[in-house]
Amino acid sequence: MKLLKSLTLAAGLLVAGLPLAGTAQANEKLTVLLDWFVNPDHAPLVTAVAKGFFAAEGLDVELVEPADPAMPPKLLAAGQGDIAVSYQQTLNAQIEEGLPVVRIGTLVATPLNSLIVLKDGPVKELPDLKGKKIGFSVSGFEDAMLGAMLKKAGLTLDDVELINVNFALSPALLSGQVDAVIGGYRNFELTQLELEGHAGLAFYPEENGVPVYDELIYLAHKDKLDDPRLPKFLAAIEAATIYLTNHPDAAWDAFVETYPNLKDELNERAWADTLPRFAKSPAALDKGRYERFADFLLEAGLIKTAVPVETYATTLR
Repeated sequence: MKLLKSLTLAAGLLVAGLPLAGTAQANEKLTVLLDWFVNPDHAPLVTAVAKGFFAAEGLDVELVEPADPAMPPKLLAAGQGDIAVSYQQTLNAQIEEGLPVVRIGTLVATPLNSLIVLKDGPVKELPDLKGKKIGFSVSGFEDAMLGAMLKKAGLTLDDVELINVNFALSPALLSGQVDAVIGGYRNFELTQLELEGHAGLAFYPEENGVPVYDELIYLAHKDKLDDPRLPKFLAAIEAATIYLTNHPDAAWDAFVETYPNLKDELNERAWADTLPRFAKSPAALDKGRYERFADFLLEAGLIKTAVPVETYATTLR
């Protein structure tokens, strides 16, 4: 009789949708490989962890900073992570290399890259770059981006001198080693220059010959697109993005409580500058945007073929 009553009670709880005692399910673990060390560009991810949006979807998400920023897509392809944060600028080349990765969502929906000069320097307009030294960090897309911007100004890459300054963009500009830098983020480098006592001037690629693109995107393994954790992840990211849009100060407090080493003026101002650029509907895909950008990469010689968008970008159902 006791056993019968117990079974009847259990059945009632299941029908009501309530958990059985002792059967609470632990959240499913999911690993996100970041593109760089944690910074305000990752606000939706950190907010989703700190404010419980991942937990609400039944996920236990670990954010992993890379030892090498070039590795996350490769580690994802090797099954050493569930999601990787990467760049639309490099996705087509990765697909051409045979990496089994697919874009499933967008983190930052506008370009952050820019060409930056000192406001009180000799370059006031892009044509003023003729004969000037331009610092860069990574060849490839930055060359193509600069080439398109120079073309819009009636110049070519032969009209400037390119200098590899590694990732010391602001120091190279401030020291006079170069007259301009390509690849500086408008939400960081401009503020960094100002904090050093020098106002900067940015020229935006999407206003000067380069198609609009998504700066940061989410990748998943192409053979694991049916993983039920992926739509849950994107739902949590969307909720977190709306939350930090509506409550930026509370989200900032949670961000620096989680990463107290980032509590400084540079990151606080970068936080405010980046907020408008996060994808409010991260799972949405603008197919035309990806087609136009692939054509740009093809014309620049960075890829050999512009394959159908459906082969490397998707909207999860």
